[in-house]
Parts: sequence; C-alpha cells; structure tokens
Amino acid sequence: MKVQPAAFLRTTLPLDLSRLGDLDNGRYHSIWLPDHMVSFWPDSIWTPEFTDLATASPSPHRHLDGLAVAAAAAALTQDVPLVSAVVDTVRRHPAMLAQTALTIDHIAGGRFVLGLGSGESENTLPYGFDFARPVARFEEALRVIRLLWDTDGPVDFEGQFYRLHHARLDTEPYDGAPPPIWIGASGPRMLDIAGRYADGWWPAGAWTPEQYADMLSAVRVSAERSGRDPMAITPCFIQVCLIGEDEAALGDVLQAPLVKAFLLQVSAETLRDFGFEHPMGPGWRGFQDIDPAVLTRDRIVEFLAKVQPEMLLALVPHGTPKQVAATIKAFVDAGLRVPKILDYSAMAGLAHAASSAANVVAAEDELLTLCGDVR
Repeated sequence: MKVQPAAFLRTTLPLDLSRLGDLDNGRYHSIWLPDHMVSFWPDSIWTPEFTDLATASPSPHRHLDGLAVAAAAAALTQDVPLVSAVVDTVRRHPAMLAQTALTIDHIAGGRFVLGLGSGESENTLPYGFDFARPVARFEEALRVIRLLWDTDGPVDFEGQFYRLHHARLDTEPYDGAPPPIWIGASGPRMLDIAGRYADGWWPAGAWTPEQYADMLSAVRVSAERSGRDPMAITPCFIQVCLIGEDEAALGDVLQAPLVKAFLLQVSAETLRDFGFEHPMGPGWRGFQDIDPAVLTRDRIVEFLAKVQPEMLLALVPHGTPKQVAATIKAFVDAGLRVPKILDYSAMAGLAHAASSAANVVAAEDELLTLCGDVR
C-alpha cells in the first residue's frame, strides 16, 4: 500500500464536526477518533497559571464517547474510513463492542475500523473497573468478538473473564464482511496477539525507526506463524512531534508546561535508554502511573523544573515541517504506511494551537513528496 496520512478528530468538548467535509476528500487514509474518560494532563497544571488553554476550556477531561462520535461522523461523511483509536476492552463488554462496531459499520457503509487496546489505568481504575490481567482479558475479548461475528446462531463460550450462554448476534456484517480490527500494541505479548488477530497495528511508543521496525517484524512473524498474510496488516503510527516555523518558535514551545508534561507519558526505562534520568524518578512507568487527579501541584512543579528540553528533543521528531517530515520518512523506511502526525506544539498555548493545524498539513505535504511512490 502507498504511504497516506491519517487525520485526527477530537472527541472532547467543544465538539467540532464541521471539519469532516474537509477530511473526506481523498487526502487522508482514515480519520482516527480517540476514546477516553480522562486525559493525561494533571488537573493541577490545567490552570491559567500554567496555560492559557485553561481559559478556553475549564477541564482537559471533557471527553465524549468515542464510538458515539464515530457514529455521528459516519453519518456525515461518504468515503473516508473511520477508526476508533483506541477503545479498550476493560470498560466495554466484547459482546457490546461487537454489536456497536457492526452498527457503526452499517451507518458508515462499510467504512468503520474497530481499533482496540488493552486499556490504561487512568480510564479504568478510578471507575472501579477490574484492570487485573489486561492482556489476557484483551485476547479473550478478541476471541469473543470474532466468535460473535463469525458464528450463525447462538454462541456458548466459557472463558476466564467472559461467559456466553446461547448468546446471539444475528446482525449480519455490512456487505458480508465484519469491520477490520486494528490493535495498539507494544509489548511482546501484545505484538504476538496483534499478529494473530489484527488487520492493522500501531505501537503505543516506538521512539526510533529501529524500534518501529523491530515491533513490526514481531507482528509479522506472529502473523506468518498463525498462517496469516503478514503483509496484509496495515502498519500505522500516531507520531508525536514538535513543529515550529523556526528555531525561536520551537524554543518557546519547549518551555511550555503542558509540552514538558508529555514526559509523564514516558517511562523512566525509556528515558534512561536515551541517557536521561526521569524527572519523576527511576520507577516511573509512564502513562500507566498517571492519575491526573492526584498528581499535586507541588509534585508537578518539581517535575517541570527538572525537565530538560533535550529530553523531549531526544524522543520526538522536531523542527520545521520539512525537518519533521524527513524524520518521519525514516519510519516509513522502517515499514510505516499510515502516519498520523500529532503536533504536541498545540499544547504550548492558544497561539501555537492556532498555527499547529497548518504546520501539520505542511509536514504531511513534505512527507508525501519525500515518499513519492513508496509502497
């Protein structure tokens, strides 16, 4: 397949569906819609003291149901595929996921992609969901979804987490084919599961082209071992980057508290691989340790003081649109085919957010020029 960027549709308030027409014009491979209960940014720094974004929205956690928004987007578009990026299998029973995905796919006329992941603590633990053994639960949920889609008549299933007794899902798939399943996976067990079940894949974190290539290879080896076509799995990636029109603009972005807070999503082990000690300490596990409600102001202020710009620059593509595109091209050379360029500079404040969308489009254009006929 050729290289083609994906678009991103925010599923937070205020909801803006007016851009859908501009995204449904053949430029984008697909539109990706996140599904969260809360965001990663700590409440303690979502205040005017730290960011003027707090003057535009009283909370960073005004999330809507990603699948409900996907259904609305399906009704408002004609051609572009829609991807949940991603729904976890902790908050929703797999039988409901199977039915909801078929529903959206019928509304979309066969354009819906069910993007799934094993879940994150900030979206599950505060609400009393059982987050024990998420990977085993995830694989069993995949089995239940496939079973309901592929079986005519009642289904019986006895698993560790789910039990079905004469359960039926008689809603036929749109045009005879169920929605593709894309899986977000980075660890060895999840990569193996992706190879056995996924029609598309993206990692939660691949910090270098070499890491991306290694993970993609693991997915493809698993697929081949399972008798599946490894090259039929679509390689994707949400590529976090920092785009500035020039060096001065980028320098301003690197000082913004919410941009620095990106490091909260990165584990101490990962940062150590790049030669830095994590500002949250040696045991920090990244997004698995984020609880936005309990990370106090004092702790975050201490964290921000220890963040060095070099830490961020070591992790993510950065620079002008042309420079960012050149870095992402290395991931394309490693096998990436559907990149979503996510410019974190938008979190530096309202002025940067206003210019970010144009910078992303410019980076996409540069990337497509670099890729030419890469397939």
